[in-house]
Amino acid sequence: MKKALALALVMTGFAVDAYAADWVPPKVPDPIPDNLTWYGITPIGALDLGYAYQTNGRPLGSVVSGLEFSPFTTTRNYTGQAISTIAHSGLQQSFIGVRVDEPLGLGWAAIARADTGVDPLQGTLSNGCVSFLQNAGIAYNQQNSNADSGRCGQAFNGQLWGGISNKQYGTLTIGRQNSFELDNIARYDPMELSYAFSLLGYSGTDGGMGSTQAARWDNSAKYVYDFGIVHAGAMYSSGGSNTGFFGNAYGFDVGAVYQGFSIDAIYTKEHGAVNLQSAVNNPVGATTLAANISDNAAWSVMAKYTWNLGSGWAAPAPYYTKAAKAEPQHDKFTVFAGYTNLSQSNPDQPVLFGGAAGGYTLTSTAVLPDNNAFTTDKVLQFFWVGAKYELAWGLSFTGAYYHVNQNSYVADSAACIAGGASKGDCAGAYDEVSFLTDYALNKHLDVYAGAMWAQVTNGLASGYPGTPGAKFGFAGTNTSVNTATFMTGFRIKI
Repeated sequence: MKKALALALVMTGFAVDAYAADWVPPKVPDPIPDNLTWYGITPIGALDLGYAYQTNGRPLGSVVSGLEFSPFTTTRNYTGQAISTIAHSGLQQSFIGVRVDEPLGLGWAAIARADTGVDPLQGTLSNGCVSFLQNAGIAYNQQNSNADSGRCGQAFNGQLWGGISNKQYGTLTIGRQNSFELDNIARYDPMELSYAFSLLGYSGTDGGMGSTQAARWDNSAKYVYDFGIVHAGAMYSSGGSNTGFFGNAYGFDVGAVYQGFSIDAIYTKEHGAVNLQSAVNNPVGATTLAANISDNAAWSVMAKYTWNLGSGWAAPAPYYTKAAKAEPQHDKFTVFAGYTNLSQSNPDQPVLFGGAAGGYTLTSTAVLPDNNAFTTDKVLQFFWVGAKYELAWGLSFTGAYYHVNQNSYVADSAACIAGGASKGDCAGAYDEVSFLTDYALNKHLDVYAGAMWAQVTNGLASGYPGTPGAKFGFAGTNTSVNTATFMTGFRIKI
């Protein structure tokens, strides 16, 4: 008996030593069941709240991100004011919605999605357009945060679509949907479209091919087909009044996924896209929005590669499941890269009077075919690279770099004036570096902290306070503007 007990203790000691050598902190069991689906309908949503500090910014406002995290914006927001405040939607837009995936038989399924962004601090639907009206005609240094957006208080300011899917025949969806460009930068942005740490997330310029209002297409149909490792898709929208563009639009996507490698190429053309001007372009008390109208064309190439590292470990099964053992999890390291070339020109067809997203009325002068009066196209080139290291037990580290070049285009037949920042059509550049640490306690809750530094120079800094082209008494001599942002918070997802 004593020999048996001694042998058991020795074996137990070996087991403990072996376990300790490979031990990693276990995740907290999910308090929310994984499966909330009822007849194919699953609730979805996210609540993202935290604290932010900016070295150069504006107070919290109705802009969909709460704060103007980046100086890449037409609002010319940076007045040298340090901002310290509670904040929201640092990692992603807070939202609520549902998705549907219900088998119909013979390999077919009915699919749908309905979601809408919310401002969790104000208890309202996300509404970038109203942020302009709230600051209409007010001097730059007295405004709170405001910026253009395609989320303008609509009941479903995110997506609202339905369709059918079959592995053999592909997927067809109809309604208000993300553009191919927006879908793909969400996959290939190392910061996953974070408002606080990603240019691609904060600004809808890339996702909307030059116009943030065109990042989501109303009145659209999208078809995607997978063939082995290759996938391809086509998308069309008739546009219309109170949408992101008054004319039609079409786009194409082709890509491939092989083991850890993924790549996509996208082409898009939009007619009559809406580009809201800044709040100071509207008189105090304005109820309509000043805008420019343009035809946009863009092409992009994006790629990423993921390595699975280590031998993996088995995460504990959630307490509410019957699983005896979870699948082994591995550390992962992913690198990202992308390039977008987009151009804006005068509409090639007369634009009928209409409104911005959400039904906001545009000023009548905003819809003339030659409103922008481009003599040469405005061209923006986006470049980005990044890397993400994910530990199997939930901690991840991400770093990213974003760069934008603007050409020296000609508007209203007036060439760039010497001095760089004195005119918006002078050549300019944007640079951003960001870092993020995120810890997923489980699949429904994570906490994060990160930092971002960004700078605009020359033509892209035109009109900012302190630059030669600044208005309202802020004229200066600098040809660059920068800011640093620090934010920490938590996100709850279902």
